[in-house]
Amino acid sequence: MGEGITEVDRLEALVDEGVGDVARYLALIRKLKLRRSSKVAKHGMELLRNSSARAKLGADVWTVYEQVAIAALDCQCLTAAKECIGALLKKFPDSTRVGRLEGMWFEARGSWQQAEKVYASILEEHPTDARILKRKIAMAKAQGNLMGAVDEMNKYLELFMADHECWKELADVYLALQMYKQAAFCYEELILVQPANALFHLGYAEILYTIGGLENLKTAKKYYASAIELSGGKNMRALYGVCLCAAGINQAKGRNVKDEKENSTVHTLAADVIKREYRLKAPKKASLAASILEA
Repeated sequence: MGEGITEVDRLEALVDEGVGDVARYLALIRKLKLRRSSKVAKHGMELLRNSSARAKLGADVWTVYEQVAIAALDCQCLTAAKECIGALLKKFPDSTRVGRLEGMWFEARGSWQQAEKVYASILEEHPTDARILKRKIAMAKAQGNLMGAVDEMNKYLELFMADHECWKELADVYLALQMYKQAAFCYEELILVQPANALFHLGYAEILYTIGGLENLKTAKKYYASAIELSGGKNMRALYGVCLCAAGINQAKGRNVKDEKENSTVHTLAADVIKREYRLKAPKKASLAASILEA
């Protein structure tokens, strides 16, 4: 990958000077799945508007039209994007892939209703098109309609339950809406999909701690401990979380002697690790950390 990036940089410098092979540059960008939108839009449009250079692309010309259209949308170069999408629509009038680009162009203009019509017509024939369903999620978020985005994500996840990125995004939206129980459910699904991901255990623990209550604090402490174990004992947020849970449990109504003894042991172990890390990596703050933990 590193060598590929170096080659891209070299080709890009030559293309900027007007002596490089633009088609080769664009092909390498696609191969490495990079997104240098401003350069791709600029040099790609110059290539496509040159009839002789365009002819040399052969069948790849349509791939370049799509690549340049997406780059132009990224840069808000709507005229250039429309030119590329128009050429693609003329060649592939029934393509859902090109239809999605048309919808994205309407989105970029802020023409939400027109974009919705495009996506709705595609979904009539292809109701499980994941990319179109994701566009509808993005469109709702772009308009600031978080509850609409929640609805679209739930529809998407009914079809693609294993998509952990969507579960994480849904959890983030629920947290923004302060819907903590729903966010906790999302993290439960994330842990089922990727049980060895320490960050998912940490996120779930933090939500349970936020909700509060003796049972939630006990469960949060367990997931903080899991995050510590999965991260090799070096996750400071999880270590602090264990201490906070232990303190919260000791102050909660309904606790018992077993809880207090267990919390004392766990709190001491976590606090010792935190103090050691501060002594090694931030000695000037070690005394402050120690006093906070003791408090």
